Order: sequence, then structure tokens, then C-alpha cells
Amino acid sequence: MLAIIGGTGLNQLGNLKITHRQVMRTPYGEPSGPMTFGTINEHEVMFIARHGYGHTIPPHMVNYRANLWALRDQGAKRVIAVSSVGGIRSDLVPGTLVVPDQLIDYTHGRAFTFFDGREDSVTHIDFTLPYTESLRQRILEAAKTAGEACLSSGVYAVTQGPRLETVAEIDRLERDGADMVGMTGMPEAALARELGLEYAAITVVVNHAAGRGASEKAIPLDEIGTFAQPAMARVRKILEGVVEHDGI
Repeated sequence: MLAIIGGTGLNQLGNLKITHRQVMRTPYGEPSGPMTFGTINEHEVMFIARHGYGHTIPPHMVNYRANLWALRDQGAKRVIAVSSVGGIRSDLVPGTLVVPDQLIDYTHGRAFTFFDGREDSVTHIDFTLPYTESLRQRILEAAKTAGEACLSSGVYAVTQGPRLETVAEIDRLERDGADMVGMTGMPEAALARELGLEYAAITVVVNHAAGRGASEKAIPLDEIGTFAQPAMARVRKILEGVVEHDGI
């Protein structure tokens, strides 16, 4: 089954025909909210809002382990995560959709692994390519079929939040090779890899990063929704295509 994790601007899927919701308990605590089950064009899909259905959980407080564990426990094999980001690279203007192929983790203090028990043997995962390439390609093919422009690569810098970054911090991220910045890409991607889930992301640029474009002096927070809402409608179209193409 395909699972979708909705981020800021995607607390619910308007094209999801809901069949039921289920409250979950996991060894790692409670997920961000009940699992929502339903169909998109008669194909079964599972959905959870990363920040809660009322958007009340900040990025550093999301129980990423519980979310991923619950999705796998309910039969998810593939996960598409949707996140809002700020554009660092000059062509990543608000409204741009990107399917990232790399990430850099700047977070700290988050529960970032399932392999933290003292009785467990030391376990490493290969994270050379943090996103599942086959799933990335399905997203890009669905975007092309839907006629929605979607960039095929990008480096996602994941910061701690919940505050936004300074200009100097964005300058540093750019020197490090980052193209966009957000707060939820990790440890989510690594946890999915630890659980053996296919995982890919669709990032929605909702603002210029600090010091760039319209955010040269300050990030216009009141304008983010202007770009997020139509962009999320495009994301829903792409997700419909992924479901159809995947035959789930």
C-alpha cells in the first residue's frame, strides 16, 4: 500500500475518499494523529498529517518514529512525503515543485533511529542515496503525465526549527551545496530506510530562503499561503498519477 505523509499545507487530501480512521499505539508512542485510510480513484491509500490534523505539532516535536512504525504496521510498503521548503537556489522560486535526490541533516536532539537499544547489535544502514530512486521516478513520470512542472533533483537541507534561518545560515547552507531548506526531511527519511520502506519526497517551495529574492530583508510569512495552496493542488494531481501508475 502507498502511504502519504502530508506536511504544512497538506493536512488532508481532498481527493481521498475516506473509508475509516484508526488510532494507533506504537512502541515509540503515539503518531501525529489517527491513520486515515481511503481510496484515490479506487486504489487504497493511507494518509497521516505530519504536524497533526490541526497543524499543532512543530517540526522538532513530531514523533517521526511512531509515524513511520504505524504506517508500516498497517501495511505500507511505499511512502511519499510532502514538505514545504524555502528556496535557496535562484531558480527555486515560490510555487516550484521539486523531487529531491539528496539531503543534508542539520537537526539535533531528535529521536533519529530505531537501533538504540543496548541489547541490540550495532546496525548500520546504507544512506548513500537517501531516497528510493524507483519511487522518485514514479513521481516524476506522474508529474509529466499530469502536465505539472516538477524539478527532478535538488539537495534538501534539514534544519532544526521551528524558527526560520538567518541570512548567514542560509549562506552557509548554500556553500554546503543545499538548494532548499526545510525542517522535516530528517530523521523521517532515515527511519523509513531502517524499516525497509521505499521513501521519496515532493517538496513545495513556498518562500525564498532568508536573504534571497522577496526574503532579502525578511520572509513574508503572510504570503506563504498564497503560493502553498495552488501548489498543493498540483501535488494532489501528481499523487493521483502515482497511484494510477503504481497500480496500488
